[in-house]
Amino acid sequence: MTGSKLLRRFARGIDGVAAIEFAIIAPFLLLTMLSTYDIGRAFAVHIKVRSATAALATITNQYTTGTNNIGTTDMASIVGATAAILSPFPSSSVTSKITQIKMTSTANAVVSWSYATQGAAYTAGAAWSNLPSQFKTTKPCNSFPCYLIYAEVSYTYTPLFGGAITGPINLTDNLYATPRSSACVQYLTTPSSC
Repeated sequence: MTGSKLLRRFARGIDGVAAIEFAIIAPFLLLTMLSTYDIGRAFAVHIKVRSATAALATITNQYTTGTNNIGTTDMASIVGATAAILSPFPSSSVTSKITQIKMTSTANAVVSWSYATQGAAYTAGAAWSNLPSQFKTTKPCNSFPCYLIYAEVSYTYTPLFGGAITGPINLTDNLYATPRSSACVQYLTTPSSC
């Protein structure tokens, strides 16, 4: 057979066309399937981060002053709830912060106390510039000074299959809450009075 006959025969042949089409489409199907898996896991982690943030704020705002203040073991248990909520995802890449903010007006606030795991806590007495703009109109306090519990959780999620493309993804959430049973919450007797 000459070269031109082979070429015409190859052009007319339909044997193996399905295999070639599958070979072309298979990588895209596999990429779509693995991406869907990674996106689903990231969404699940994000929901757990939001739940952990709400749990930190809710547990902390139930403490008061005096004999029901937060001690060292109490704080370890409170932030330990984060790891329990994020399970089965590893807690090694989670940062939890609980901070009490003292508002002196609708626009001014300072850090009363702060506690963090796997990260730096805010400095007590430092100015707090993260107040939401809505606080100026909604006034979360009836009078000043007033206290707010600020909980935040950050989780570094690394996709199993797309990590080489996207790299780690930082999932964060934060929440303000008011103390439930007293004007403020003491952590290791700070503040000395509300």
